[in-house]
Amino acid sequence: MDRRIARLYENVVNMPVVSHEMPEALSELSWASQSVHFAIEELYQQHEQLEETKKTLQAECQHYQELFEEAPDGYLVTDVQGKIQLANHKATKLLNLKKEFLVGKPIINFVSLKQKHDFRNFLAQLTQNGRSQELVVALQHHGNELFNAALTVAISYNNQGKAQSLRWLLRSINETKRAELVQITKDRDLDGDRPIHKYSKGDTIPLNTQVIWYVRHGLVKLTTLGDTSEEVLVGLAVPEMVFGSYLTSLNTYQATAISDVKLVAIELSEILASPIFSHTLLPKINQRLRQTESFLVTAGLRRVQDRLYGLLQLLKREIGEKVAQGTRLSVRLTHEDLANACCTTRVTVTRLLSLLRKEGKICFDHKKHIIVKDLPNIG
Repeated sequence: MDRRIARLYENVVNMPVVSHEMPEALSELSWASQSVHFAIEELYQQHEQLEETKKTLQAECQHYQELFEEAPDGYLVTDVQGKIQLANHKATKLLNLKKEFLVGKPIINFVSLKQKHDFRNFLAQLTQNGRSQELVVALQHHGNELFNAALTVAISYNNQGKAQSLRWLLRSINETKRAELVQITKDRDLDGDRPIHKYSKGDTIPLNTQVIWYVRHGLVKLTTLGDTSEEVLVGLAVPEMVFGSYLTSLNTYQATAISDVKLVAIELSEILASPIFSHTLLPKINQRLRQTESFLVTAGLRRVQDRLYGLLQLLKREIGEKVAQGTRLSVRLTHEDLANACCTTRVTVTRLLSLLRKEGKICFDHKKHIIVKDLPNIG
């Protein structure tokens, strides 16, 4: 295209009679061609950064999958009716059934005949209560042998706030461990009487491979560095979530407070020695896995505007609070933070936020916090 413009310009100059407007038009066309070059180069760079982010998130996702699979307790994910969707190695061992035969079966199939009625009532009331609950029940694994099990179940919600899955933690117990189970309920909170570590907005939080941080208040940004030394957002640690260098396979990993935070430090040695902590931590590790998967899905969207809106929907679920206009993001992220998460530029994010605002998908409160509108479902 550049060569054709140059030849046109030469032909026009050599013409006997030339309109003064024609060379100007060709010059403008040449400038337009250069602008296209710059835009293409920027798209190439954004594509490379996007591919790099996807690889990073895939590595994180694989790491959390391994933590899920190798957990010392059984773990199941079911739909809200109790049909099994995922199971880790320990769960297949407890129920004495291979994973391919376990997935798709209702969890009630493994409940003893005497307790099936009570278990159905428990399932029916679970989504109404909307909080984690515990239950001791006799399970029957493949082979018809019964064993006592402690079940802890938590509900996972979709972007519209509807229950979409149940997460089950399974532990085999005997009579002597029933008293310990009661103590688990009492000691359920990870903070306990531990000292609170406070960090201000913008502080870098020190990481130690022998310590896991538990977020009691605030929001922590988890990032790594790409090949071009640009910051890549890989997660957000919200209240009641855990993070730490022990829980990642990334060589470069940084935690930054993006609000004033309160953290509790838990020694890895204490976790490995205590079944109580193993019991309590697995759902929180799974929470990080699900968030990493959500970031991966968002990063895989082709259009920048789709990635940005997908990220806002993810943030709405993670750090949103209901207000009259929709769901307000409790922490104000900079346009640079959003750009890094979407593999684009700050200027592009600013333009797309303005567009989303005009489309009525978002608005801002008086403190410039983003409010994501609750749009009705179509179809």
